[in-house]
Amino acid sequence: MDRNSQASQGYKIESQLREAYGRIVYTSTSHNKIVQRMLSQNNKIKVWQIILSALTTGGFLATILTSEVIAGIFGAIVSIALLILNAYTKNFDLVETSQSHQKAADALWIIREEYVSLLTDFELLNDENIRKQRDELQNRTAEIYAQSPRTDAKSYKQAQKALKTEEEQTFSDKEIDVMLPTAIRRENRKMIE
Repeated sequence: MDRNSQASQGYKIESQLREAYGRIVYTSTSHNKIVQRMLSQNNKIKVWQIILSALTTGGFLATILTSEVIAGIFGAIVSIALLILNAYTKNFDLVETSQSHQKAADALWIIREEYVSLLTDFELLNDENIRKQRDELQNRTAEIYAQSPRTDAKSYKQAQKALKTEEEQTFSDKEIDVMLPTAIRRENRKMIE
């Protein structure tokens, strides 16, 4: 039976590989979106810590220099806000969490590329070899998932938009040709043919 026939075992295996590849791309992109979001949030928190520190110092200096109660109350309120923000950053280390997500995304990138290679070589391999490589990839993927932090609905929606609408993980032949050395560009091969 022809491997391209939808009833064939080869077609079913290829479909499973394609599905697994898609899930890996979504998950790794979701991890990348969480990293971007957490680092952005961390940067905003750092800016607010600086602003609140400056306001606290300014409020207390104003109290000392002018002996005004309002300046003291303002300084105390800002100081409490800074304390809350500092406690939040102590309990939730956004940089460390984002590094865990980045590590997961990096590990999944390797798996993703191996799926691409397996799909590329699909017609050259026998079914037993394909199943063996598929099972190995599934086991390694499960290990990565077990050691990785979970993604969330917001990052999945961001990944979905990036992959479907913005075509974040895709390139046209022209875009790839521009990145490659002249000697191996497809456009140059078309001219020779």
